[in-house]
Amino acid sequence: MRETSITSVVIIGAGIFGVSSAVQLVRRGVSVTLLNDGPVANGASGRSLSWLNSSRMRSDAYHRLRMAGIDRYRTLAARLGPVEWLSFEGGLTWDADDAANEIDAAYRHEISLAYDAEHLSAGAVEGRVAGVDARMVTQQGAIFNPGEGWVDLPSLIKVLLDEFTGRGGVVVTDAGAARVVVENGRAVGAATASGTMFSADAVLLATGPSVPAMVAEAGQQIDDDTPVSLLVTTKPIAHPLKAVLNTPRVAIRPTPGGAFALDAGWSEEEVERHPDGSFGVRQQTVDGLLDEASKVLAGNPTLECASYGVGKKPIPGDGDPVFGELQAISGYFVAFSHSGATLGLIAGELLAHEIVTGERHPMLADFRPERFARKV
Repeated sequence: MRETSITSVVIIGAGIFGVSSAVQLVRRGVSVTLLNDGPVANGASGRSLSWLNSSRMRSDAYHRLRMAGIDRYRTLAARLGPVEWLSFEGGLTWDADDAANEIDAAYRHEISLAYDAEHLSAGAVEGRVAGVDARMVTQQGAIFNPGEGWVDLPSLIKVLLDEFTGRGGVVVTDAGAARVVVENGRAVGAATASGTMFSADAVLLATGPSVPAMVAEAGQQIDDDTPVSLLVTTKPIAHPLKAVLNTPRVAIRPTPGGAFALDAGWSEEEVERHPDGSFGVRQQTVDGLLDEASKVLAGNPTLECASYGVGKKPIPGDGDPVFGELQAISGYFVAFSHSGATLGLIAGELLAHEIVTGERHPMLADFRPERFARKV
């Protein structure tokens, strides 16, 4: 247990980790101020594919954490009832027809964990998952995971913020970049670019891809493998696809209102990085994503771009999440992970637990920030 009680917390970053943690803290009676450089969800949470899953191969600890994350979405869905921004219509994935195809191995791994999975031949896909052009499925077949789903993170964040402010939480936006203030080996608050100081008993840093550089300012290390992400959103179209698709050339997720969100590894590699830190997206890249999506959708519809988002996608150096208190700085907590959507609710719950009680939750044992410091 913590020797001194935590009554106030400042959170820097109003993406899903920051907002989820803020709600959990105010539910526990903590006074919380949420700071963001710009409007809420203006970073990685606003351009996430937001596929809720624990498919393929990963460590047991990471799988358990992701499954807990999916469970919290189901709890939320049961409480709210049907909403257009949260869906559990399953996920379908297949690999390219080459030596790297691991569909059979992935299927065997998933069923060994009792992860709901069906190995479908190309011919069986059409009758199981509506809206897919089964001709594009490779000869090794596809995996359908009926328990998977998707969430529109900006919509979820709005719902959580409504509760947060309704419980007395304070949101400060468009105040410029904030930094964690450390005195005598302890985080004591945050200061904005304008010089305004927000004192607190603890600070949570949840600034997505900026986390490693910000903790480095305090002499701490979190390895970083952050790439660029590109998410294209189509104009609405009448189409039967309800599941998430993860295919060799494009991933597709339905959105509220009947549009599709698209991304792909190859398209991210084509994003231009400018010397001033900005990014450029070529029209041929956007058109290529739209074309690849059309190929795997039933009827091969003509898709048009409504908008796109581009920026850094937070991924720690070893690929696993980073959650918890910095070992060297008391009261300084961090949240840094690629799987923001799947972990969004459970991460906020467990971080709030640790901040308030001072107890290190066993579910986060493998994801502590000090694992990187050990290598220095």
